[in-house]
Amino acid sequence: MKQITFILCCLFIHLSWAQNVQVDSQSYTPQQLIEDILIDSDCIDNVVVTNVIGGDFGNTDQSYGYFDATGSTFPFERGIVLSTGRLNNVQGPNTSLSDDDATNWGGDADLENILNETNTLNATILEFNFTAIAEEISFRYIFASEEYQEGNDNTCQFSDLFGFLIRPENGQLYTNIALVPNTQTPVKVTTVHSGIPGGCPPINETYFGSWNDTNAPINFNGQTAILTATAQVIPNQTYHVKLVIADEQNYRYDSAVFLEAGSFQLSTNLGPDRLIATQNPLCENDTLDLNAFNPNANAYKWFKDGVELVTETNAIYTITENGTYNVEVTLNDGCISYGEITAEYTTNPIVSNTTLNACDLDQDLFTIFNLLEATEDITSNDPDLQISGFHLSFNDANQNSNSISNANNFQNTSLDQVVFARVENSFGCSAIAELQLSATYNPLDLNPFLTCDDATLDGYTDFNINEIRTFVDAQISPQNATILFYETLNDVYSGSAITGTYTNTVPDSQVIYVKIIVNNQCYSITTLALDVLTKPLLEADITIDNPIYYCLNTFPETITLEAGVLNGIPNNYYYDWSTGATTASITINQAGTYNVIVTHPNGCASQRSIVVLPSNVATIDDVLIEDLSENNNITILSSGEGTYEYALNSSSGPYQTSNYFENVPSGFHTVYVRDQIGCGITEQVISVRGFPKYFTPNSDNIHDTWHITGLNTSKYTNTLVRIFNRYGKLITTLDINTFGWDGTLNGTPLPSDDYWFVASFGNGKNYKGHFSLKR
Repeated sequence: MKQITFILCCLFIHLSWAQNVQVDSQSYTPQQLIEDILIDSDCIDNVVVTNVIGGDFGNTDQSYGYFDATGSTFPFERGIVLSTGRLNNVQGPNTSLSDDDATNWGGDADLENILNETNTLNATILEFNFTAIAEEISFRYIFASEEYQEGNDNTCQFSDLFGFLIRPENGQLYTNIALVPNTQTPVKVTTVHSGIPGGCPPINETYFGSWNDTNAPINFNGQTAILTATAQVIPNQTYHVKLVIADEQNYRYDSAVFLEAGSFQLSTNLGPDRLIATQNPLCENDTLDLNAFNPNANAYKWFKDGVELVTETNAIYTITENGTYNVEVTLNDGCISYGEITAEYTTNPIVSNTTLNACDLDQDLFTIFNLLEATEDITSNDPDLQISGFHLSFNDANQNSNSISNANNFQNTSLDQVVFARVENSFGCSAIAELQLSATYNPLDLNPFLTCDDATLDGYTDFNINEIRTFVDAQISPQNATILFYETLNDVYSGSAITGTYTNTVPDSQVIYVKIIVNNQCYSITTLALDVLTKPLLEADITIDNPIYYCLNTFPETITLEAGVLNGIPNNYYYDWSTGATTASITINQAGTYNVIVTHPNGCASQRSIVVLPSNVATIDDVLIEDLSENNNITILSSGEGTYEYALNSSSGPYQTSNYFENVPSGFHTVYVRDQIGCGITEQVISVRGFPKYFTPNSDNIHDTWHITGLNTSKYTNTLVRIFNRYGKLITTLDINTFGWDGTLNGTPLPSDDYWFVASFGNGKNYKGHFSLKR
């Protein structure tokens, strides 16, 4: 039982290893790898390896060597491989990161120069010379890399570099033949992939092989499809080849290039593959001559899809259908040169013959046609088709010559003339459609489109094209017509239609052109008058910033508001006030906002707004008096709906906006409050109390007595004033009815001196002071 188990385990291990690529860095010298594995042909001579550079892993491993993929899913059975890491990390499965470095492992200047890159390192290089007898050599390869990261946009940005550089042995300039087919683009991660969602779109996806999961036979995250490197050479001349691969910027995420054993061979160039994926397939009914002629050949053998075409032995074979075609050219020395091409066919465009109608204004059946208007009918509105040109004959269209230069402004030269449209698809495949030109005449008489002038009343205004289209549509019989508008007749045939908002260029009335299209064909071309109607010109609005005022104190008197017509005959206009009045003016006795709409007999209207604010004569609520001092002040307190100004002792002013007056003399005064817009003046008499500083009782009727000035006897009925000499002796007492003191005591004149007084005003407040008696 143990023996059976051991046998099964060995068998399982063998099958596991057989599913993955195996590598060998020790069994073959670099010369053997190139001459016996990669080339392995007696038809390529003088193979000499001249230089080898790789990573130094202590003589236990190399960065290049032999690979064997027998029994695995890898596309090559065996060959040689160059890596930017350990060779042992190349073999599958893809379960670890190949991420190697080695001491003093530098880059390559030739690779950097030809790819226009910098900062390479970990370069593996195999260089050799060879001589071939053919004019072309080729070999097959696959590029694989850890930098292929599915779903990660690092794939869009980072890639290691490799190149297959070739030059004549004594030449100086290399040519890189590791290119995306039919381009000059170097193959690398960022130039060949299937796209990263949200990161970058696919690029050269046809040449991408696969994203690799953990079951892949190699230890890399992704790989290209099988690619062929091809070089043109001069027979029997020695060439130098440099196979080089290197990390770029840092040693992380290794890459490798696999070269198929025996694929370095003589090659016959049959031209590029003709594939739908590369946008260059053959067109329906096309033929392609494959020319394998070689002056040193003595036999040709052709194959289609791996099956020999036994009757085809000429140097030229003509392709008429899809397939992969191979040729083996046997040369005079017995060597064989191989050629291959894959061809795919695509269908020609499907087109429709049709008729293009154009409107004929003068009814002579000759008119201007925009041939491009037939595009949708010819192509059935297929977005992948385009008309490359219109031609006067089928032959010209078929040969794509002598196209009509003014296709958008073409005048027919015969009745029911036929022109030919050449239609091409994205591959350049073509078909020819006949286009019959038919002049039509459907007269239409459209009513003018009326609109009112704008605020400037200059005969120019803006027209809404959509409103005009609705207006015209209501006057024509065809349903679902397309209606276009043009400023001039030339624009109808070769210019742009008017859209959006159009401002007339001729004042008051302008004629524009209308083109009516039914079922993508011209039904009629006619004219339409755009009439700009005048409207009432009114005085400017009266706003709250500069209103009219109504004096409330004059109610029920009225004031008159005018509609304010500045043009035309006002009696011919119609008026609609917000009050319901229909006259040119109204009388009002209330504040408010009054609106009026004035309508011209033609129906155009203008609106004016008048703001009326209230005002009123002032009410004097109080006068605050600061008296009995050297600087008496008064403040007038008023209220009312108006804005007021103030004056003292004169109704004619001067007035001030401040209600405060200072340094007012004692005595009686009249204050005036005036409404600023003229509603009236309110007045009031006030008294400002004061005590004279001296008096001169000399009977000249000037200051003959001393008394309180500005005393309101009706307000201060209990006023008493006691006068003392400087020693405090009471001289006399004055009351409200006493005219004043004459400077005597019991009839005897008192001498000149200072005297003191105490005034009591009956409100509990006393005022003390002194004055001088002068004789």
